Amino acid sequence: MRRILTGDRPTGPLHLGHYVGSLKSRLEFQENSEVFILIADIQALTDNFENPGKVSKNILGVAIDYLSIGLDPKKAVFVVQSQVPEIAELTVLFMNLVSVGRLGQNPTVKTEIKEKGLDKSLPVGFLAYPVSQAADIAIFGANIVPVGQDQLPMIEQTREIVRRFNKLYGKTLIEPKAELAKFPRIPGIDGKNKMSKSLNNAIYLSDSEDIVREKVRKMYTDPKRIRSTDLGRVKDNPVFIYHDAFNRNLREVKDLKARYKKGKVGDVEVKEKLARAINDFLEPIRERREYFSRDKKKVLKILEIGTRKGRKEAAKTLLAVKRAMKINYW
Repeated sequence: MRRILTGDRPTGPLHLGHYVGSLKSRLEFQENSEVFILIADIQALTDNFENPGKVSKNILGVAIDYLSIGLDPKKAVFVVQSQVPEIAELTVLFMNLVSVGRLGQNPTVKTEIKEKGLDKSLPVGFLAYPVSQAADIAIFGANIVPVGQDQLPMIEQTREIVRRFNKLYGKTLIEPKAELAKFPRIPGIDGKNKMSKSLNNAIYLSDSEDIVREKVRKMYTDPKRIRSTDLGRVKDNPVFIYHDAFNRNLREVKDLKARYKKGKVGDVEVKEKLARAINDFLEPIRERREYFSRDKKKVLKILEIGTRKGRKEAAKTLLAVKRAMKINYW
């Protein structure tokens, strides 16, 4: 049986980029695999330690995002990271299996340090979060971790740590494999390569119809196209990338692309139809959101039950680790 670990940092609402990049796959995974979905609040604190309230208030919001898109707590286990202390204990043990130099070589970490401006004041927690992530994966016995291309170094670091542990203490832990996301990353509405909360270029799963229309109107298109009669570029054009991802009317998309290339349709019409398509996609998500938002106690109970299940798995793994290391004293 495939056991999958996936999750998100609760630093804000989830957006369409999250849906295309990971949430859509999770809907498939929950039908044919054991799925643990980690709300990684401890990891989020590595660069939000001065504002823990930002993290804690978003835990419920992220859970409602999950439920709104159709993730089912009867099929997938929702776990709040900070409420599983076994992860922290395994992280400490794993820290002895990796050097500071190796952590500093991790290209994902190096990129994020630069992006977040942590070059001159780097918290140890941030530098070591690949170790914590390795503990997340190992503690639940996951053999598959779905990631984007940029996260592959993180999984390789996990594999290295697990291999070293098994070599030193005997085969105890599962060495996980990365599974690349099936769906390509969609750009931000400003044309940047990444849709991001921090770049303020995202369309959120929780956005209203009016907000979606406003954001789509501002969306970056073909910069060389001045007039609607100019020949337009469809490839790598964010508006058409979104049409491909969210417009279920394939005939309409094909027609818009053909006319855009020939200079026979303006950006206004293309964007209006995109806004309608995105709102149609979001409508059932909004309905489920309204339902779960009315009963937040129910959502908290779902998190409590899932975290209890996750902690049960974590306790079994940690006991096996301590036995292998001969530090299970009684």
